[in-house]
Amino acid sequence: MRLRRHVTAAPLLRPLSPRIEHTCGWTRLTREIGGAGDCMTLNQVSEHAGLCQSAGSFVYGETKRRVNRCLISSNRTVILFVPGICINVYSWTSFYFRMYPTSCDTFVALPPSTEGQRIVFGKNSDRPCDEVQEVVYFPAKKHEPEEKLECTYIEIEQVAQTHAVVLSRPAWLWGAEMGANEHQVCIGNEAVWGKESVDGEEALLGMDLVRLALERADSAERAVDVITELLEKYGQGGNCMEDECGFTYHNSFLISDRTEAWVLETAGKYWAAERVEAGYRNISNEYSITAKIDKEHPELRTYAQEQGWWNGKATFNFAKVYSYSNTARIEAAGGRFCEGRKLLQKSEGHITAETMMDILRDKESGINMEGMFMTTGSMVSVVPKDQNFPGVHFFTATPDPDRSVFKPFIFVMDIKQLKHTCSPCFGEEDPVKKKPRFQSKPNRKHPLFLKHEVAAAIIDSTRERGERIVEKMRALEKQKLAEMEKYLTEGIEDATLPVHLFTDTVDEEFSIYSSA
Repeated sequence: MRLRRHVTAAPLLRPLSPRIEHTCGWTRLTREIGGAGDCMTLNQVSEHAGLCQSAGSFVYGETKRRVNRCLISSNRTVILFVPGICINVYSWTSFYFRMYPTSCDTFVALPPSTEGQRIVFGKNSDRPCDEVQEVVYFPAKKHEPEEKLECTYIEIEQVAQTHAVVLSRPAWLWGAEMGANEHQVCIGNEAVWGKESVDGEEALLGMDLVRLALERADSAERAVDVITELLEKYGQGGNCMEDECGFTYHNSFLISDRTEAWVLETAGKYWAAERVEAGYRNISNEYSITAKIDKEHPELRTYAQEQGWWNGKATFNFAKVYSYSNTARIEAAGGRFCEGRKLLQKSEGHITAETMMDILRDKESGINMEGMFMTTGSMVSVVPKDQNFPGVHFFTATPDPDRSVFKPFIFVMDIKQLKHTCSPCFGEEDPVKKKPRFQSKPNRKHPLFLKHEVAAAIIDSTRERGERIVEKMRALEKQKLAEMEKYLTEGIEDATLPVHLFTDTVDEEFSIYSSA
């Protein structure tokens, strides 16, 4: 029995109800069905479980993950076994076999699409369902000459001065999925795949490049230059998930500041960039830059010609030339990309922070992901074009924005580390740092994650209590949005007031969960 790899107008991947989802490894799974752990072959697992093994492996990026398989039972139920992540059971009719996980969406809206003279930025970070995302702050800092910087996997040269940054990041790595800096530069990145092969060798992760650009760039255009210079010097590559199996990809970035936005899309060391000066723009897990290219790698077109991807005569369309011809993946990512544009278009001229939060919460479009890859953290930023007014950056630091609170952060002096959303640190004993890497997985849950986890379980299991919790969460968020509006329109008279803004809001969120 073979799984169809390409399905026309395939629906989003949605679990059956009740949902079966456990964070357990392959060893535990095979022992539960009577096997001998990792020594057991896939065929033996199929026999023990009474299942028929499908023809294809479940593939992440361009790498087959160890013993990952899609299994089909006699009643045509599809079971996905993903070591170290989770197990989900799906109905055959709603199952869509995808060669790549489709995840993450990033948005930006500029005048005249926004209300007032403001830029509104938003991103959902869709990651493995058992991964913890933390929100952390690092102050501006001067560095010594010849100082080195240790990123997730490699060491690079440090610069003389780094800017203050606030980041939302998977707790196991150095970089970030999204964030902002004191100059109101905002960046989010997406996984993309194309004809250019993905390098599995350890280099800079796309998430490292997000943080490096925020720490080193004072404008969106400068961030493009920082990323592309680092890409040329150090390359991109390495495992992007906290396990030993390997999940790699190229990266695209959406970058904004007080005046404009840039889309930067990469394929190995090659890249193209598009300036966005008005309206709205979004990116998903596909190349989206077409013929409008404002900056590019000097060998971008020559390389495409050498590979036989472009004849040198037709109009050069970056997305068309460099995109991978995997129809199933393109349909999945492209569907979400189009849905995101529709949601932006629906509110064109009136896009606000609340609008962006609603977009990030939208489950029907697939933008708020569920399942093995789910939305584990979200960000919305509102940045006035007038430099006299501060930017306000909202982060959830918890999974599923639909049952999370967007909490505000403003750059002012004397901000301390955001202790409620900062995960435990394991230093040199961290399995990410020790080679071979990822031999174990420590508990990285921060205080807010732990309390939110309990509240989410109540929301899922107890209707009345759950509705009360969500109602109070929305009320808190609405209150903070109103308070931030004053800063956005009148500025900050007393810079000491926002110092503990984010942490104080988390404390109020704690109170909601404690009284549930």
